[in-house]
Parts: sequence; C-alpha cells; structure tokens
Amino acid sequence: MCRHLAYLGPPITLSSLILDPTHSLYEQSWSPHDMRAGGTVNADAFGLAWYTENQLTRYRRNVPIWTDDNLPGLLGAIRSGAVVAAVRNGTERMPHSEAAVAPFTSGDWAFSHNGRVPGYPDSAVKLAEELPARDLLQLDAPVDSALLFALITHRLSAGPAEAVASVVRDVEAAAPDSRLNLLLTDGQQVIATVWTHSLHVRRTTDSVTVASEPFGDGDWTAVPDRSLLVATATTVQVTPMEGHP
Repeated sequence: MCRHLAYLGPPITLSSLILDPTHSLYEQSWSPHDMRAGGTVNADAFGLAWYTENQLTRYRRNVPIWTDDNLPGLLGAIRSGAVVAAVRNGTERMPHSEAAVAPFTSGDWAFSHNGRVPGYPDSAVKLAEELPARDLLQLDAPVDSALLFALITHRLSAGPAEAVASVVRDVEAAAPDSRLNLLLTDGQQVIATVWTHSLHVRRTTDSVTVASEPFGDGDWTAVPDRSLLVATATTVQVTPMEGHP
C-alpha cells in the first residue's frame, strides 16, 4: 500500500529525513507497521522529489530502496527545505516501470499517492474523459496514481486544496472503496488527504512533517480518516472531507 512523507521547514539533509531516523521511510520499505491489509512490504520501487532554490528535482528507481548503494552518499549531500518521498508496493496488474513510481511532477508540483482505485482503468473512464487527449497521452505511466495527478493538475485553477478534495470525492463516487491518501506540494505548502488509511503530522516551531507512519523523535498526531490537511512550514489546518461520513 506504499508509504510516503512530505517535509517543509529549514533545509536539512535528505538522509536525516529518509534514512537516519528510527523507523525511517527506508526501514518502512521492509518493515512497515500499518499496511491495513494493503500488502506486507514496500519493496517494488522508491522515489524522491526535493526543492532547492525554487528548482524541483526528482530521483526515482524501480528497485527496493535498500539496493541503491549510491543513495546514502547522495542523500547525505543534498539539503532541502521541501521534500516528498515514497516507497512503493506496486498494485497487481499495474506496470512496475520507473515511470510508474511516485513522486510524479509537473511544473512546480510534486505528487504521491498511497492507495489504489478499484476496477482501474474501467472505473475511471468517465473521469478521464474530462482531460484533454494530450494530457492523457502524456501520462507518465498507465497507472491510477498518474491519472489522479493529471486530474488534480487539470483542476488547479480552483486552488490546490479544492482540486485535491474534488478529485478524491469524484474518484470515490466512481470507484467506491478507493484508497486515496494523497500528497501534493509546490515546495511552499502541502495538501494531503487521509482516505481509508493513515497519516500523521509532526510540528515544530518552524517545520511540518506528514507521513504515513511516525518516525524519529518528536510528537506525532494522527490525522482523522477522511480528512484534508493543508500545511505550510508554520501552519497546519485539518478539515473533514465534506459530503462524506
């Protein structure tokens, strides 16, 4: 069912966020605590996206994160104040190519999806019809996560929080029992949803971290299911998803 995180705050090394803490995202690739019947490990792939001087950079591989011998040195050398990272448990009958790995990016936006859309692609056909044919032809990969991101970016004119919330509502209506745990960031804010899984948030005076599972030190707070979280480095707002129990 994948694991993911997002961080906003003072620049830190990616290693101190992803590799070094107790029960880090790195460890969650082989020993997650809360998969909720969504698999047992997250060993199919991993991906990272980070911002430096307003530039978004991405690194993805379709191998277990622990098999990349270059990663510790790479992440120890990179500092960033805005990061998204994910380890993947691939959905059955979906591609396992590198292009299918989160984070997905477009312009200044980076996106991760922890979950699945039941019945995909048939269940999502009507939703896909709202997208221009060019957008569909340019999807990174024929996977539900890439389509979710395309739908969100297509609706950004309504504002990022409303774009994310409306996609969650519409996908749930089209494919009931979807797992739609989303992370979206432009390096200044994070929009996240909790939809039939888990999300936790950790705040300090100048940083916010959200993650599928708590890791490292500090006080973590569980975000209620079916909630929308909007955060900056110094603010967090959590609201129930309207129109759903």
